[in-house]
Amino acid sequence: MEISALDYVVFALFVAGVVIFGCSFFRKSKSGASAFTRADGSIPAWVVGMSIFATFVSSISFLGLPGGSYSGNWNQLIFSFTIPIATILAAKVFIPLYRGIGSVSAYQFLEDRYGYWARCYVAICYLLTQVCRVGSILLLLAIPISAMFGWDISAIIIATGLITLFFSVLGGISAVVWTDAVQGIVLIVGALACAAILTFGMPEGPGQLFRIAAADHKFSLGSLSLTLREPTVWVILIYGMFINLQNYGIDQNYIQRYMTASSTREAVKGTIFGGLLYIPVSLVFVYIGTALYSYYTAQPELLPPGISGDKVFPYFIVHGLPTGLTGLVIASLFSAGISTVSTSINSSATIVFTDFYSKLSKSDRGEKDKQMRVLYLSSAAVGAMGILIGLAMQRIDGVLDAWWKLSSIFSGGMLGLFLLALVCKNPDRTAAVIGVILGLLLIAWMSLPVFKSPIHTYLTIVFGTTTIFLVGFLLTSLKKEK
Repeated sequence: MEISALDYVVFALFVAGVVIFGCSFFRKSKSGASAFTRADGSIPAWVVGMSIFATFVSSISFLGLPGGSYSGNWNQLIFSFTIPIATILAAKVFIPLYRGIGSVSAYQFLEDRYGYWARCYVAICYLLTQVCRVGSILLLLAIPISAMFGWDISAIIIATGLITLFFSVLGGISAVVWTDAVQGIVLIVGALACAAILTFGMPEGPGQLFRIAAADHKFSLGSLSLTLREPTVWVILIYGMFINLQNYGIDQNYIQRYMTASSTREAVKGTIFGGLLYIPVSLVFVYIGTALYSYYTAQPELLPPGISGDKVFPYFIVHGLPTGLTGLVIASLFSAGISTVSTSINSSATIVFTDFYSKLSKSDRGEKDKQMRVLYLSSAAVGAMGILIGLAMQRIDGVLDAWWKLSSIFSGGMLGLFLLALVCKNPDRTAAVIGVILGLLLIAWMSLPVFKSPIHTYLTIVFGTTTIFLVGFLLTSLKKEK
């Protein structure tokens, strides 16, 4: 079975609809920097929540969660169990903190505690990670789309990047969050449809699916061993705690959404809704992987040799779904990618504007045209660099893995500084610098393959962040005692 003309039409209509819908916010976004970066605080709570959810679910999650549970078990689901704790902290601490400061930048808080050097350092780290993220998502989105449609990967990267950049620049943050909401709904519908078809498409009925999966221990959450070398339940649990603490506490993508709501109460409602929504949806994706395992175990003749892991779900989308629904699910996959890319583009432009232009420019910052020009050019630059990185990653083996490890180095330093500033009202700046240096050295030792660290890479951010915090806290305490 090949992709039909109807599937192409469904996919094309979805892409065109997203672009037109995003561009419809141009009149609002061009009214000034506040409208472009925070939508003047006019976004409803449910849209804020759906946008946070869509930011969570990238094309990596769309393919990675089913691929992981197909090859292994439900170990990945442990990550989702830590989200409620992070959303509670966001509601009680992070949202009131950032809305109290009033800056759309996540890093004004660090400047207040340490000085501008910390804000500048973390902003640069953030921009580097986001450019890497855009390139990674574009490539990881292009690979399955190419396999499904037979299109050239480079052409998909360029076209997807330009499409996303177009409506992101014209519509600003309003376009990003509203298209995220629509894309999130399409994604959920597509995932539920796949899960239902797999469940009721078993030769002997749904019971056969669960019998096969249970016999091969596919519902296991993983090992309870205390080793740090493997992704055990405890390793994933601790990793999820730190990653979600980073997401809700210092990730500009999230903080910017806190500021788009009309009030702190609405921001809290939207954040809790978006975070908790990810839990059942991630369960659906993990279930899809297990269902695929049972489906093709019961009917091995349906799966060609060489198709395994992350490739199984895209193969099922093309060959196992009814005509029309294939186009919808491919649109779901596409939406997961472009929602993440548009978020990164807008948040990066916001950081360039607030943390560099507004701080360092000697020109009249109140002039709207100059502000908008900076935001437009910054968006275009991030999008262009992301496209180039996505293209480059095709040609160099291991670049994708290296980029993610470098991202963990940057993010580890960011989170450690934030926690130190949150606990210590007046942290010593020298102590903070020493903590960051030692923490980054430890993260580099754990991340880079040349050192062959015996500790699982999931714990990189845990050990790095803890080192930065403890060193900074202890040195600050000792100096105060003296």
